[in-house]
Amino acid sequence: MRRKMGVAIAACAVAGATVASAPVAAADTLGGELDSYIVVLKDGIDAASVAPQQVGALGGTVGHVYSSAVNGYSAKLTDVARQQLAASPAVDYIQRDTPVRSTAQSTPTGIDRADADQSPTAAIDGVDQRVDVDVAVIDTGADLDHPDLNVYEAGAENCSTLSLSPEDEHGHGTHVAGTIGALDDANGVVGMAPGARIWPVKVLNALGSGTTSDVICGIDYVAANADQIEVANMSLGGGGSDDGDCGSTDGDAQHAAICNAVAAGVTFVVAAGNDHADAKDFVPAAYDEVITVSALADFNGQPGGGAASTCRNDVDDTFADFSNYGNDVDLIAPGVCIESTWLDGGYNTISGTSMASPHAAGAAALYKANNPSASPEQVKRALQNAGTTDWTWPSEDPDGVQEPLLNVAGF
Repeated sequence: MRRKMGVAIAACAVAGATVASAPVAAADTLGGELDSYIVVLKDGIDAASVAPQQVGALGGTVGHVYSSAVNGYSAKLTDVARQQLAASPAVDYIQRDTPVRSTAQSTPTGIDRADADQSPTAAIDGVDQRVDVDVAVIDTGADLDHPDLNVYEAGAENCSTLSLSPEDEHGHGTHVAGTIGALDDANGVVGMAPGARIWPVKVLNALGSGTTSDVICGIDYVAANADQIEVANMSLGGGGSDDGDCGSTDGDAQHAAICNAVAAGVTFVVAAGNDHADAKDFVPAAYDEVITVSALADFNGQPGGGAASTCRNDVDDTFADFSNYGNDVDLIAPGVCIESTWLDGGYNTISGTSMASPHAAGAAALYKANNPSASPEQVKRALQNAGTTDWTWPSEDPDGVQEPLLNVAGF
């Protein structure tokens, strides 16, 4: 088994010292209400040095500083200050910060339905033998001392501007972490890749919400530790679209950050969203470089349908009635009435594409355990090729395409 070394210092630290930079207008000329923006700098510009001088001169405040996945920072600025800053030769583009939220709705049969109990790598038998893979959970943090999770506390990071630590105050991130890697120890629940090392990267607060700048901080942290982290799960999202590719992300700093983290070797798995709408209008679900996962309603862990609904009303073995769909969806996985770990060492059952995504992230971890040199694109293709059509279709899925159902029996 590999020996993992200590993590690097987070690249999302709040900037401190003031250094010389391109001249900007004086702060007392730029009145108005402050709003949040993401400032992406030109290549070669030192964000940590430039951010305090640029923003301070404009009467704003610096938030996160990014240095690994994208070069830039977040800041509170007036609209006039934003216009002044956009004219600086050091600035590539400025993007307004936007809200994001967890995609859980209400959410354990999923491990059974994905055949993780048949995976020789998962080796689920009630004996604690841990899958040697590192998975970042970019979410609400995690219950750092949950007895059913292998949390790598040295790798935990807080990027939520309204929180003080990576400890989960909501429950969503802890639930996601359990579906990925809850221990196979004959207690509680078991995850897709039992005992995988969980790196909690907190970008959402106690209400399950945050901002794009917080999320980019999380992606930046994952990119900075790409020598150790193989897989990252993002069960979150907000409005947006994929108007470019990794050659030209069209002013979308989050997309640029994911492109760079993927290029560093990290496989990103994301939730399709819970609006029963086309995933093309939601990010990160719309990005081509990630594995986007829709949700299956399954109440007994078996194909064929006919099982009675449990925690919420839906039809067994069909496309979940809340799940997003469309050409950007790569896989479908169980996402209804999923039992997993929760706060204070507990367990909970909730639903959402947030619950489907970590099934696929755990599958990616199983594949990487046996194929450590596989690229993110190779991981995606492996999961799609191993998928089945053994689920009832058509149903609530309006896009005319039956997504492959996650299956890891051969992993």
